[in-house]
Amino acid sequence: MTEKYGAEVEESRQTRARYDPPALDNEPGVAALLASLGLGAFDPDGITSHVGRNDNWSGPTTTGARVFVKRLGGPSPADNRRRFSRLLAFETLAAHAAEGVLRGPRFLGHDDEELLVAFELLDDARSGAELAADDAFDDELCRVAGRITGALHELPADAGLLDATPHPLPATDKLRALPLPAFTGATFGELETWRLLQADGELLEALALLRRHEQELADRRPIHGDLRLDQFLWTPERLHLTDWEEFRLGDPARDVGAFVGEWLYFAVRGIPKAIGSEPDFTFGHETTHDEILAFGVRELDRLRPRMAAFWSGYRGVRTTVDEGLPARAAAFAGWHMFDRMFATAMVGGRVQAADRACAGIGRTVLLSPDGFTGTLGLTEPPAAPAAATPGPGEMH
Repeated sequence: MTEKYGAEVEESRQTRARYDPPALDNEPGVAALLASLGLGAFDPDGITSHVGRNDNWSGPTTTGARVFVKRLGGPSPADNRRRFSRLLAFETLAAHAAEGVLRGPRFLGHDDEELLVAFELLDDARSGAELAADDAFDDELCRVAGRITGALHELPADAGLLDATPHPLPATDKLRALPLPAFTGATFGELETWRLLQADGELLEALALLRRHEQELADRRPIHGDLRLDQFLWTPERLHLTDWEEFRLGDPARDVGAFVGEWLYFAVRGIPKAIGSEPDFTFGHETTHDEILAFGVRELDRLRPRMAAFWSGYRGVRTTVDEGLPARAAAFAGWHMFDRMFATAMVGGRVQAADRACAGIGRTVLLSPDGFTGTLGLTEPPAAPAAATPGPGEMH
């Protein structure tokens, strides 16, 4: 799988690549936070950082602790504050939850003024995207990921603590026309993606319906809001779920669909390479679409047990869900193809044939989500046994 999904694993590794961290001499807030937590100070000879929108530092401290610190950053101070608040809301809620499978790196403390958070450093952790690219995120780990997601959705829906504002994606307000700042700040690839979306009336209606179902949902639950394989970190002891900056009340189908959508993306992403990566492949071209589907069937069949294992683990924790959740999750899996398309368009000069192939499959699923629940492994699992031993990702 490494060769076929080289782009995905390289993206994950680049995100986690090490580079020279911002000089701590200019970051007194970091030193103050560590001192206030009784952790001493970072050892300057062992400190590293990772590529990302948030400044971050990790390594050993003078007390022997191994710590990861990050400052919430981005173009908007107001957005930074909201992401910081959502992250703290998760840690507050999770700290009072019953002991179980929902675990991330141990939260050590924070600084409200500096928007700093500190966690226990997970040494030698591998992201779920890296594991998937090496064909090592197997059925059992998918089952554990489903149990983690189910436990998240079973947390108390504390309206006083959780952000109840709608999730920003898909941005249906931009599907008819882009505001001038969004237009002038977009890459060529993003503009090409918006053009493909805005010209497709059926797709616009399907996305509007998905957002309407989400807004009208009576039983909104705590959700991750940005569930991707690279948000999972694996160590030999357990599987962890990280990055809670989009944590909020929402439709649990969003998280389920995002995880399933990751596997759908992996299944489809290599298909244009198999058919020659034609430069003239066009979005919605019916003949090519059928050809792509034919090439994708084998890979999707191979990966479907992982989707099914996730759903089985999820339903083992959430024994009662609303009957529309599988179809909405399938629709969110379809949207995930476009979400990934936007992610690559942000850094690329143009939309590639592989991304158009993913969008074509995503469109098909979005237009008829009820017809794809079985294809995506979202069917009711057999009754779970009365007791089960912890899987390898659940060990403490």
